[in-house]
Amino acid sequence: MIEKHICKNGLRIVLERIPAVRSVTIGIWVLTGSRNETDEENGISHFLEHMFFKGTKTRSAQDIAEQFDAIGGHVNAFTSKEYTCFYAKVVDTHKEAALEILADMFFNSTFDEVEMEREKKVVYEEIKMYEDTPDDLVHDLLARAAYGKHPLGLPILGTEEHLGAFTKERLRKYMHTRYHPENVVVSVAGNVDATFIKMVEDYFGSYHYASTPRTITEPTFLSKRIERYKDTEQAHLCLGYNGLPINDEYIYSLIIMNNVLGGSMSSRLFQDVREKQGLAYSVFSYHSSFMDSGLLTIYAGTGKDQLEKLIDVIQTTIDDFIFNGLTDRELENSKEQLKGSLLLSSESTNSRMSRNGKNELILKEHLSLDEMVELIDAVNHSSIQHVMDIVFKQAPSIALISSDSK
Repeated sequence: MIEKHICKNGLRIVLERIPAVRSVTIGIWVLTGSRNETDEENGISHFLEHMFFKGTKTRSAQDIAEQFDAIGGHVNAFTSKEYTCFYAKVVDTHKEAALEILADMFFNSTFDEVEMEREKKVVYEEIKMYEDTPDDLVHDLLARAAYGKHPLGLPILGTEEHLGAFTKERLRKYMHTRYHPENVVVSVAGNVDATFIKMVEDYFGSYHYASTPRTITEPTFLSKRIERYKDTEQAHLCLGYNGLPINDEYIYSLIIMNNVLGGSMSSRLFQDVREKQGLAYSVFSYHSSFMDSGLLTIYAGTGKDQLEKLIDVIQTTIDDFIFNGLTDRELENSKEQLKGSLLLSSESTNSRMSRNGKNELILKEHLSLDEMVELIDAVNHSSIQHVMDIVFKQAPSIALISSDSK
């Protein structure tokens, strides 16, 4: 059972007790990411995430690392297009210590200018690493092709040019704009009882940032093509189709449709492209859901001399998929696979913390596992066809990285 508490400052706490385990995972979720940035701010959400680990008023960056190591804990963070998360997983006897360190990072990071310049170099290298990984980079190019100048088209890491202009004052201004309490959820899962909510509230329940949150605009899907020349052995291709927002009533139908199309080893694309034609080692599809939109992505990498054949096979697979739909066996197998994945993930305190935190942050509601299984079981051929009509009615956006691109 998930217990929810709203603090007097508007910050929300969700806690799920799992007494059968010995771990506790604590996550701080903030409703901000690259889509909340202006062009000039691009990358600031991600850089701010990095700087929370670089020292507080009483702890150095090394102190933070050593103190988590000393309690056998794991601490990390990530930034997406719509949210940022800081989390720690520890043995239940060290949950209070983990909470205190996370709160210290959240409220007392100094953003020391020497540390900032050093960390900028780290992120520069992260950007370069991404540039040198075409099978990752092509997905960023697809976002730009699909969303153009809309913030959802911006890269999460930002650019070296924008990163170089970030100052301590800009970080604090952005933090005070986006990290106000109503934009924050603290999610806890593991061997912990409801009294821990009071401990969380003692740290997070009374702070205030008096600022106005930035509004977001719904993107328009664009069927554009972007090509990038790189001296690579393979051509890396992404096709993007307009998807569904995270709260859409047909989201489970889309998840199952995607699973059959390219989400598993038994999927149509894997079997047609890799197993039957031998055109690619890596071929898959996935769906990204945002608050007001979504993007279905198909990726494949192949030799540049096989690119046209690869595109033909993918298109033939999609055409057959649309015309004939799913078989009964595919539908039932995909349902069972999705239910199995959902139930297995429930055994991890990290997974439960993440699901609860994200659901509260974006959806403000929590379905039980039984309720989610019911929604999966309710998917049928008619709902799948409805999703196909939405997703494939418009030509895709295309991103390509190849040594033959111009």
